[in-house]
Amino acid sequence: MGQINNVVELRRAIFRKVAEAILNKEFDKRRTEIANELNPDGAETDRKDIPTARIITNAQISAMMGDDMPEDVMMRVVPEACVACGKASYRVSEYCRACVAHPCSYACKKDALKKVPGEKAHIDQDKCIRCGLCTTTCPYGAIVYQPVPCEAACPVGAISKDESGKEHIDPEKCIYCGKCMVACPFGAIWEKSFIRPIFTDIQQGKTVIAMVAPSLGGQFKQPYGKVLSAIKALGFSDVIEVAKGANVTTENDKNEFLERIGRGDKFITTSCCASWLELIRKHIPNIKPFVSDALTPLGYTAQMLKEKDPNAVLVFVAPCVAKRSEMYRNPNVDYVLSYEELDCLFSAAKINIAEQEAIPLDPTILEHGRGFAYIAGVTDSVKAEVENPEVIRGMVIDGLTKNSVRDLKEMAKDGVAPNGCNFVEVMACIGGCVGGCDTLAMPKAATRQIMSQAKGK
Repeated sequence: MGQINNVVELRRAIFRKVAEAILNKEFDKRRTEIANELNPDGAETDRKDIPTARIITNAQISAMMGDDMPEDVMMRVVPEACVACGKASYRVSEYCRACVAHPCSYACKKDALKKVPGEKAHIDQDKCIRCGLCTTTCPYGAIVYQPVPCEAACPVGAISKDESGKEHIDPEKCIYCGKCMVACPFGAIWEKSFIRPIFTDIQQGKTVIAMVAPSLGGQFKQPYGKVLSAIKALGFSDVIEVAKGANVTTENDKNEFLERIGRGDKFITTSCCASWLELIRKHIPNIKPFVSDALTPLGYTAQMLKEKDPNAVLVFVAPCVAKRSEMYRNPNVDYVLSYEELDCLFSAAKINIAEQEAIPLDPTILEHGRGFAYIAGVTDSVKAEVENPEVIRGMVIDGLTKNSVRDLKEMAKDGVAPNGCNFVEVMACIGGCVGGCDTLAMPKAATRQIMSQAKGK
């Protein structure tokens, strides 16, 4: 994501307060006080009033802690913060000039737009099918589309209104891309956090290992080795780059691609993005035969670490909520910590990254293994390992949207990829993992920084 707004600031303020209480072993005592500390008497608030702001903050903390959330559900709507937006609709604005031509009513094929001579146009919402033709024909741009941000952002229709008009996420449809959470301008959508159990295990002296995603390398404007050292300073026993597992994913993707294409298969898709895997499982099961059997880089890294120490607690430091769903499906991964949470933990623990002594980066990690962080990185990585890279005709799905989901369903139905492509890389977030919903830096800046690090600069 990388973008800052007031909702993001408020969310991170809660993260910092919760993290501080957990690190000081005071969460149970301070939990009910945090809302008051963040919303003191007399403070300005964008909510209705201070008491309402406190109610919402408490509800957000409850969602963060996973209260009343099933084990396999990783995010939900906080009803106290949801303002129950009206239905998405087209509206005639004050800029309508009641023109003589009234092309908008001629454009409407459902007789939903009425124009009474001398009066402004009116849209019958019961007849309107929201095709948008009226907006393209109005010479004044007077007809506007009023979306429901979270519903518009969801690529699979997993979020909708309940009987009260509040939004609800259907866990049977949700692919945990986090787009609704980013889109909601009221901070009403929250993901489950594992900060408390992670630091309970650390405080109990267990071996807790942080596995960091390749995209972490672009999140802080500091040498990557110093960032890894700062993570260890939080109390982790060790810090391992998941790019190490990307080496294995690349090798297996390469071998599987050559085998499948050699036997006549038309195409193969990547299997690294957790949201993409959720999309397959819940919405496009008939594309499964075309999906690589390779594990994600996280899957291989966790496997290696558990083989070395079965009792180690493994924590994945991740750019998105989807990795929390992968955690649930992978018995080797115990917890997930987001980049936003990590940044707030640094603040709560008063750890200055710049003051840390850099940990040397793992020299066995191939340069392109760290490139899994950005779009086309998987494709480029496999190409780098294939003897004749021109055999790979790549296609990249740069972000899951309603349109790209439709295209993927067509590919599954037809059994072929467009334009003769035979290697399809699918990433839920625009820009790849550097564009995840829990990232801190802008995707392009993060990509540049990772590329620079990969070259040893």
